[in-house]
Amino acid sequence: MGGECLGRREFLRTAGLGVASLVWSSGLAGSARAQQAAAKSGQRAPNIVFIFADQWRVQATGYAGNKDVKTPYLDKLAQESVDFTNAVSGCPVCSPYRASLLTGQYWLTHGIFYNDKPLDPKATTIGKVYAQAGYETGYIGKWHVDGHGRSSFIPEERRQGFKFWRVCECTHNYNKSLYYGDTDTKRYWDGYDAIAQSREAQAYIRTHANKSPFALFLSWGPPHSPYQTAPQKYRERFPNPEKITLHPNVPQSLRDKARKEIAGYYAHIAALDDCIGDIFQTLDECRIREDTILVFTSDHGDMLHSHGQTKKQKPWEESVRIPFLLRYPAVHGGQSRKIDMPVNTPDIMPTLLGLSGMDIPESVEGRDFSGVIRGTQAPDNDAALIMCPVPFHQWSYQRGGREYRGVRTRRYTYVRDLNGPWLLYDNQADPYQQTNLCDDPKYSQIRRELEDVLSRKLKQTNDEFLPGPQYMAKWNYQWDGSDGKK
Repeated sequence: MGGECLGRREFLRTAGLGVASLVWSSGLAGSARAQQAAAKSGQRAPNIVFIFADQWRVQATGYAGNKDVKTPYLDKLAQESVDFTNAVSGCPVCSPYRASLLTGQYWLTHGIFYNDKPLDPKATTIGKVYAQAGYETGYIGKWHVDGHGRSSFIPEERRQGFKFWRVCECTHNYNKSLYYGDTDTKRYWDGYDAIAQSREAQAYIRTHANKSPFALFLSWGPPHSPYQTAPQKYRERFPNPEKITLHPNVPQSLRDKARKEIAGYYAHIAALDDCIGDIFQTLDECRIREDTILVFTSDHGDMLHSHGQTKKQKPWEESVRIPFLLRYPAVHGGQSRKIDMPVNTPDIMPTLLGLSGMDIPESVEGRDFSGVIRGTQAPDNDAALIMCPVPFHQWSYQRGGREYRGVRTRRYTYVRDLNGPWLLYDNQADPYQQTNLCDDPKYSQIRRELEDVLSRKLKQTNDEFLPGPQYMAKWNYQWDGSDGKK
């Protein structure tokens, strides 16, 4: 298998060519742009392999201290990566995360703050920027920003710059998983979809490793519920749910249910971890490890009955905190490094572009932290903005959902709802957020300081913090079911 790939260094040396001489899909002009970007960064134009799961909370990783979950390949990646230990999904739900990943914008700018709404086909996106720079671009797996039906075909003009396309808008039927290629013909992944999708990603890497820089996004549906549908061999690794260690913030009455669900959740994760190992192997076979930016992350977490809550959208750690590992040996030498500075979803696009030596589009609102990774910029970000502009579906108004805005700093979580201050946690002293300090007089000064940080963030993002129905009306969105009824 290794003979199928030729590393970029060997390829360029054998061909006797610089990056600009390669004829990529966007033509010589695209090659020149990529050469200029690479020269600016002092590195060869890197490949991008961006892997993200759906609903994988950071607490469900071995490298973060979980002794029950089985993630040996992910743990190995952590030993070779920059680990953003306070990475946050600022609007922790599927479509909002994906729209911000693609655009580098906050949720009230691109307008995707509610699932199943369409991202503007004319948006400036990460796929388009890399394609215009001469990269091959590919997307495999879950999309969820088209808004024309979860099983509908997505035409080229709504693919946001991605050329290679093996995508379904949204499905959680992992063992009979629909997808489309370039034509409106339904196809189905063979077996468990994440494994088949990962094999497709491996094939893509082998095909493109010796031709041009590429940006490949691999988007898995698991470990999102249903929890009990991982392949049998992975479910057999967790035969005794009663032995699973729960967060102490899980109510006693929900502990049996939580353990059963978490056993299935961990089974999905074990399967995905093997897929990560397969991707590692392929990058090594193709000898492109050094010049490839490999990212592993998730769109948001999963409450799994902590605080008596399920799923996402909520402001607690299990919902907003996500894994974010970035390996780029050509820049940081493949040595592990922890960065405790908060980073948020809109920061991903500009940081990747910055690492690639590219200019950041004016439309982007997130910050470029490539200098932090390179060691040329201090980790100076004070807080990540977290929010729920409109609660919906599993956290609708009828189910206790509420609008909120907040900040997650290195140490604190501070949140207010429409009625005023709601939550304040010291996450160092109280990592499971069991003591709300919002009304504690001893923390009044800290609360005022965090309120100032939040006010500044809202001003920077032009956020008036209005009731949810006003945003729905502004964007002319229809409510789903009873979501709009308080």
